[in-house]
Amino acid sequence: MKVRDVTAPDADSLAAVLGRAFADDPVWLWMFPRHPERMAAMFGLLLHHARLPNGVSELAEQDGRILAGALWDPPGRWRISLATQLRQLPGLLRVLGTRTFTVMYGLGEIEREHPIEPHWYLAVLGTDPSAQGRGLGSALLRSRLSRCDDRRFPAYLESSKESNVSYYERFGFRVTGEIRVPGGGPRVWPMWRNPQ
Repeated sequence: MKVRDVTAPDADSLAAVLGRAFADDPVWLWMFPRHPERMAAMFGLLLHHARLPNGVSELAEQDGRILAGALWDPPGRWRISLATQLRQLPGLLRVLGTRTFTVMYGLGEIEREHPIEPHWYLAVLGTDPSAQGRGLGSALLRSRLSRCDDRRFPAYLESSKESNVSYYERFGFRVTGEIRVPGGGPRVWPMWRNPQ
């Protein structure tokens, strides 16, 4: 197994992996209640417009096959700029359809709780269901968290599954609250990790 940076040619394969990884995720199912097959397209938008330009996302591969990914934002760069949002809008409308503005509002509510202290932000961590339980997600977490520790930066994430909270706690994250996505949306657990 190899961990490396995500490059532009990886984006479509990684988007497909993340689409499968999040097929049972409460937030993603809320975003796509009738069209879960569109999740991969949404991850493609996120990768091409927001995450690849930051150049800090990583993937785990085995025998040349992408099996997992971690999409990180460096300190001070987690907020998606208005220009990027405008560039994404046609794609968002195509992928989310009539739910575009409901989803944008709901995600905006989660963003309002985002800490302002400089930190690394783990936006997404996902492993293809066929490869779960092999330590790929752990390897991706250790890769970035070791650098956070070396540079004395905290890390932040939002867990959209209560069952994943204990997983992240093993890496030093602690729950800081609970967010309810408006409009009947799911709960999300913000988690913070001080450098170790």
